[in-house]
Amino acid sequence: MSEGNTVLISLLGGTALLLYGVRLVGEGLQRAAGTRLRHILQTLSGDRFRALLVGAGVTAVLQSSSATTVMLVGFASAGLLSLRQTIGVILGADIGTTVTVQLIAFNLLAVSPAILFVGWVLDVTARGTLSYIGRAVMGFGFLFLGIRLISDGTIPLKQNPLFHDLLVALTGQDIVLIAIAALFTAAVHSSAATIGLAISLATAGLMPLGSAIPVILGANIGTAATALLASAGANVEARRVAVAHAGFKVAGALLFLPVMVPFATFVASTSDDVPRQIANAHTLFNVALALVFLPFAGLAADVITRLVPERTERREGAIYLSPQVLDTPALALGQALREVGRMGDLVMRSLRDSLRVLERNDEQLMKQIVKRDDEIDRLEEDIKNYLTRLREQSLTEEQAERETALLFVVVDLEATGDVIDKQLMELAEKKIRGHHTFSETGLREIVDLHAKVVENMELALAALAAGDASMAEKVLRHKSRISELERRYRATHLERLRAGLKESVDTSSIHLDVLLALRQVNSFATAIAYAVLGKHIPPALNGEAAS
Repeated sequence: MSEGNTVLISLLGGTALLLYGVRLVGEGLQRAAGTRLRHILQTLSGDRFRALLVGAGVTAVLQSSSATTVMLVGFASAGLLSLRQTIGVILGADIGTTVTVQLIAFNLLAVSPAILFVGWVLDVTARGTLSYIGRAVMGFGFLFLGIRLISDGTIPLKQNPLFHDLLVALTGQDIVLIAIAALFTAAVHSSAATIGLAISLATAGLMPLGSAIPVILGANIGTAATALLASAGANVEARRVAVAHAGFKVAGALLFLPVMVPFATFVASTSDDVPRQIANAHTLFNVALALVFLPFAGLAADVITRLVPERTERREGAIYLSPQVLDTPALALGQALREVGRMGDLVMRSLRDSLRVLERNDEQLMKQIVKRDDEIDRLEEDIKNYLTRLREQSLTEEQAERETALLFVVVDLEATGDVIDKQLMELAEKKIRGHHTFSETGLREIVDLHAKVVENMELALAALAAGDASMAEKVLRHKSRISELERRYRATHLERLRAGLKESVDTSSIHLDVLLALRQVNSFATAIAYAVLGKHIPPALNGEAAS
């Protein structure tokens, strides 16, 4: 095999190992702590310095500023965080992500096989969190092996005149190096991988600090691509968060371009080892960004708000589901839950509006409910497809359980929408076309039952959103009471029918079917509560839902 082929194979194979290692590290740590870290981010206050520390800490664990920022985009989409609250976290995340590069810079090439072995043992013998930590350790082993393969395999390039000429040509071409690094980072979704590749070349003596610094700037710009993709189609606050992340990176690069030479001189004084200098440059760049921009977080939020105005157009289908985070199940499940919540809101709107149609014969509102059911059906399809794709990932037992629960809930919500559309609205149309009127007592009973069903469905959806078992148990307790109430109101209607009350005679079939439809809706609320408790009941097997 020629020397050129050997170098190429070493470069490609080492890069593959490096990328796989970075992915394993992030995947392992995210699955070990990702869900808990989501809750930490979700409870942020407006304190920008606390937000900075939280962002740095969370990202130091996740090993991905992109993952942290995508979570922030999701929270902003759901209205849980504002742009001002997220700016400190964004700047902190950029600091936290430098931990990986600092670890890469340690000269652990000789012991990388041992690191790999320890990680493998933990991964295959342990369970739960310890197994995921083992996977992360194994990722570091692959990462260091990749660096070793690249550095050893590319040593012959030092004597290659063509490669020497290429390095000379790129020297001083900071914009070109920034662009190459940004594109590569956007493609692999990891600034750590890009900078790790630079450290590999530096270890082989092929990349001086002066060329590595533009690569660092480009890698920091490229890492914003994931968040920008995740925000596509989301609400304006989510898009602003993604733009803020990208804007800080680009602004930072522009600030550093004029001072590259003195910055390189300063960084060179921090260590005699070029790989360590590269890692230090990455850390110093992101710390400097935080120090410069954090005091102006409010002003930055105002500027970004003007740059990304509200959009008036309406988007059909799911808006929170991001395919880019499917390989991070903790994030993907969070986005799916937000979309299920949005679907639940649409169902609740239709359920509340259904009473107005029955009371007031509102044909215009009836048409809106029928049209809304098409949107509910579309959301069911989008969410089910997303969760099916998520199932292809390696899920923890808890994540698999949540994914299954959400699938059942989506089916229950769609079935609830069908009861409203195909039963309640058809009954309302029959009432309108026949010019029928409920008796005063009969209408009062329907209003009462409807209110209790609405309350129970709201409680079920709140239990789902909060993951609150006690709320779900409360829904189950309400089920029997509501079923008993429906039977009592059915009996009182039959009494009025036997008494010959004209309104009851005219609306008998409509009245009884409305009571049954509301009872079915309550059964679906109960099924959602069972899903929250991990007791999944298919709608077809739910006795009352199928009756």
